[in-house]
Amino acid sequence: MKMNLWRTFVTRFWKIAGSVNVRTKIMGIVLGGTLLLSLGLTYQVHHALTRIMEKELLARGVSIGRDLAARSTDPILVNDLYALNQLLLETQKNNSDVRYAFVLDPDGEVLAHTFGGGFPPGLIELNRVEPEGYQNTVSIETPEGLVWDVAVPVFDGRAGIARVGISTQSVQRVLLDLTSHVLLTTVAVLGLSLLAATFLTFILTRPILELVEAARAVGQGDFSRRVRRWANDEIGDLAEAFNQMAIELERADEVRRERELLRRQLLERVIDAQEEERRRIARELHDSTSQNLTSLMVGLRSLEDACEVPQVHCQTQELRQVVGQVLEDVHNLAVELRPAVLDDLGLSAALERLAQEWQKRHRIQADVVVHLGGERLPNPMETALYRIVQEALTNVARHAQARQVSVLIDRRQKEIVAVIEDDGRGFDLERVHRDGHLGLLGIRERAELLGGSLTIETGTGEGTSLFIRLPVPHPITTEIRESVIR
Repeated sequence: MKMNLWRTFVTRFWKIAGSVNVRTKIMGIVLGGTLLLSLGLTYQVHHALTRIMEKELLARGVSIGRDLAARSTDPILVNDLYALNQLLLETQKNNSDVRYAFVLDPDGEVLAHTFGGGFPPGLIELNRVEPEGYQNTVSIETPEGLVWDVAVPVFDGRAGIARVGISTQSVQRVLLDLTSHVLLTTVAVLGLSLLAATFLTFILTRPILELVEAARAVGQGDFSRRVRRWANDEIGDLAEAFNQMAIELERADEVRRERELLRRQLLERVIDAQEEERRRIARELHDSTSQNLTSLMVGLRSLEDACEVPQVHCQTQELRQVVGQVLEDVHNLAVELRPAVLDDLGLSAALERLAQEWQKRHRIQADVVVHLGGERLPNPMETALYRIVQEALTNVARHAQARQVSVLIDRRQKEIVAVIEDDGRGFDLERVHRDGHLGLLGIRERAELLGGSLTIETGTGEGTSLFIRLPVPHPITTEIRESVIR
């Protein structure tokens, strides 16, 4: 239990201390250490001097009491009270620490005293000397401070007792002056420590702060940042290591950019080759295969008209239906490979045609809204947007189980935004990123190839939204064209 409490305390303390910056830690350690050392030394000196001075004061009081007892023997024996009183006043006058002095007879009656306003009641009972005793000392608390009451027997107590009150005010004044000087010295030491700590924190934290700023710049991609070597110590070695790391990162970044450039060039060539091959195959299907199939249908029609056999009529009709279906499939395939409307009329008309045919084929409502300026987009951008929408619609038909899809393409001042949303079942985005999905990967690659980005918002049972942003290299007009297909 104690160990857990200790660990909890250490954890909380370190959490608080760790949140303080290095400059504050250094200042706190230096000033706190100096203050604790100064206060400790002050306490030790004050305590030691108090004991020494009180011991010396007590010894001095005993000495004064003995001297008074020895000198008061004769006046007591001859009953010379005047001489005894003068002796007490002389003792008090010659010793500044003597607060009072008085002499008692063997019966405890006051023979003489130095109290001008009358003898204090109860003072006699505070200190007594035992029979055949040597001396006795007690401390008395008074409104003026502590007083040591020293009782010394006169003529072994047969003539009486001499008592002297020794005040500790002089000791307290000396200790107060000494403590004041020590505290002033402590303040001066604290000031010097503050200057030293400030200089130390400047030496230590300035290169560290420079390293932090350079590290942030490197983290943001600026690998040209370097830091100065302030001194030939560990921080200087750290600066050299950081500069070497920045150099290596700069080289690695150059290699990465070269590889990325080569990859983008290769990807552009692959996509261009794909589109060119799609265009060639689509043209071949349209110009050659479609014409041959059309000629075949005409031949079957002529054969049907020329032959009067009912069985032949039936077979030729079936063959014409098959050829017609094949002709339609070839036409759809040619359109999917490379729609001629994309090259002739542009992106908006091509997406309208794509949405119509996709809606008819999959029985899913598709809404397309295209906001474009008066001039057409560059051919690579139109092709990329068309393929992105085509791939997204294919994914919806295969996986989403949606009832409605909406496509919005908006041309803004510096970018083109494409939003594709469906009300389908959605999917686990992390799992798809982990396992990989060729359709989404192709969309992302086409967007990044044009300097754009893809953002996906989805969740199980929440539908899916794709946000594609592509930069445009020149200002645009604000003409708007809307195409809505239901």
